[in-house]
Amino acid sequence: MKVLLGIGGSDDSIRALEKTVERTAHVDDDLTIAIVDNPSVERSRDDIESKVSEVVSDLGIEATVRHLEGDPGSALVDFAENEGFDQLVLGGGETSPMGKIQIGSIAEFVLLNSHVTVTLVR
Repeated sequence: MKVLLGIGGSDDSIRALEKTVERTAHVDDDLTIAIVDNPSVERSRDDIESKVSEVVSDLGIEATVRHLEGDPGSALVDFAENEGFDQLVLGGGETSPMGKIQIGSIAEFVLLNSHVTVTLVR
């Protein structure tokens, strides 16, 4: 399966990175990791790319890393659809005290606008 993981540096996206790379190691997906700007986090693109390299090399898989420019949600949706990905994976989602899921603006945009299957890793 051709999988696109969108990562913006939040703790949720790092957790999604770890789980997606682990899954890829078991099922041999064709993984592309797209690093996007997330204005709500303090990690730099270099820090994110270092973490991606570390996680990928620890499990010994191959993954393509791309840097997407512009609005992160739009960039992820456009890239996933234009490049023929089967699945778009994002981190996100916390449970509110009332038991409802709360997601960030990037994940919400992707979930509402993508024609590619979206998996939200919590």
